Amino acid sequence: MQIQDLPYSDPGVPDTRSGPRFLWWLFRNQLSGQLRSLAWGLLHFASVASLPFCVGVAVQAAVDRSGSRLALAGGLMALACIGNAVGDTFLHRAAVTNWITAAARVQQLLARKAATLGSALTRRVAAGEVVAVSTGDVEKIGWFVEALSRFTAAAVTIVLVCVGLLLHQPALGAVVAVGLPVLAIAVLPLLPHATRRADVQREKAGRATELASDTVAGLRVLRGIGGEELFLERYRRASQEVRHAAVRSARMWSLIAAVQVLLPGLLLITVVWYGVHLAREGRITVGELVTVYSSVMLLTYPIRHFEEIAMAYSFSRPSARRAARVLSLERATDTGGSRAAEAPAGDLYDPATGLLAPAGRLTAVVCGDPDAAGRLAERLGGHAAEPDTSVLLGGVPLDELPLDSARRAVLVQDKDPVLLSGTLRELLDVPASGAVGPHEALEAAQCADVLAAVVQGSSAAEDPMDAWLTERGRSLSGGQRQRLALARSLVTDPEVLVLDEPTSAVDSHTEARVAEGVRALRKGRTTVVFTSSPLLLDRADRVVFLHGGTVAAVGGHRELVRAEPRYRAVVTRETEEEAPAAGAPRGDREPGEAPLGRDGVPREDGVPHRLEEIEETA
Repeated sequence: MQIQDLPYSDPGVPDTRSGPRFLWWLFRNQLSGQLRSLAWGLLHFASVASLPFCVGVAVQAAVDRSGSRLALAGGLMALACIGNAVGDTFLHRAAVTNWITAAARVQQLLARKAATLGSALTRRVAAGEVVAVSTGDVEKIGWFVEALSRFTAAAVTIVLVCVGLLLHQPALGAVVAVGLPVLAIAVLPLLPHATRRADVQREKAGRATELASDTVAGLRVLRGIGGEELFLERYRRASQEVRHAAVRSARMWSLIAAVQVLLPGLLLITVVWYGVHLAREGRITVGELVTVYSSVMLLTYPIRHFEEIAMAYSFSRPSARRAARVLSLERATDTGGSRAAEAPAGDLYDPATGLLAPAGRLTAVVCGDPDAAGRLAERLGGHAAEPDTSVLLGGVPLDELPLDSARRAVLVQDKDPVLLSGTLRELLDVPASGAVGPHEALEAAQCADVLAAVVQGSSAAEDPMDAWLTERGRSLSGGQRQRLALARSLVTDPEVLVLDEPTSAVDSHTEARVAEGVRALRKGRTTVVFTSSPLLLDRADRVVFLHGGTVAAVGGHRELVRAEPRYRAVVTRETEEEAPAAGAPRGDREPGEAPLGRDGVPREDGVPHRLEEIEETA
């Protein structure tokens, strides 16, 4: 796999039983790249290790005044330099390729898992941890995968050099053969302490990232209540904890680096001292002494890879553990489905709650618990958080369909939909039936003022569709973001559209027009809206009231306001003290008569009767 071949057509099925198993799975899936890196590494390190032999031959030829051997030494040195340059160049190329392709494989796996789990992902794993895994952790994992082949080449080279020195000069070779393994394992006792400190640093960094993510996401609200300084101070404390942990970790790694410098120096002094002693006794020549000395000096370079692989594994192991934890999450139902792909149509029915949404009708669902409403909305889309009785669409269980088929049949829009950065045209460029165009959807969602706002914020765009949206639409108000997300859902034009509080941040006048627009555009299509807004409820073909997790009442909005006190309490937000005594007149009016009051039925002139209907929330 080369960089230009990315992304992978199939990143594979990872082994997520543990962090080390996940790393080993990555290594096995990039075996060809690892072998290529190993081959270039052997050429590079072997060329480096052969230089001392060439130098020793040249020194001895000069001592013996042999011109032919001196020329031979020069030729061998030239070949070693060429091998060093070629090997180092292609080793770096292969290693970086392994790094990038490993990180890309992990990112693809994470993206696929996020797409499979949907909004259930952030309920099971903190958003900050997901961000940390998909950014910093993938680089650390790629680092270990990349360093492993270079370390293997360095270790093989050291073994070969030790064997060569033993055969060439047994006396000095024995000293080197004993000393080099000691150098390699000397840092092992320090690694557990360094690893623990690095784990603490990453844990604190993950918490700081999560806090920063939450602060940025809620900055508009925090400014509204004057709480931004409080959260910023919390982040300052968290970042200082990360800094202190990083300093403690760096101290340990600096100690390991110092040991890696000190011990090779001591070995070099020992070799020189013993070699001079042997040369005085005439047991070795000057050229052999230079060869051994140069070999030990140059071997400190591949020995550094022992320290690098220790650091890479120390940093990548917890990263791989976090990645494996995220990748091990599964949907409550089978992604592949036990049925063949099909496009079911008909009534949408949930056996668990008794909710029925007739085909081709606009059904409004009122639920006193917003979290329960959100979970039910996901169930209706076949995204249940835990195994349960499947929702039926036209009698077909959604859980038995392949995930792609279920999502094409039923589209669920969360109460907090995400707008990706890009142009408005790109935002609305989604898989669609083609029956609803972008301009129709924008008009139905009442996005005229949104278009004006995005054009004003992107002066270079003449066409509103080419205007640039910032990340998550942060330059827009909450109501404007909701309407753009609604337009995107309308463009998709699925067989069933489930909307969870689509106008909770929209003012009453606009909300009434949005309700009419959605009703007209979705005529003949099944639409389910979770809401407690009287403006939407009054325009629904059918209203279902859920209480205690089951259907408590079904009817029209005005009918339920009069007949069902619990429904009236949810819709009008009135407390028990505010509720009128049983049998007391409520001032209800028949349709077409004068405007109704605070019982939840909208006035005909569209004038809101609650403060929260006037203000458009940010």
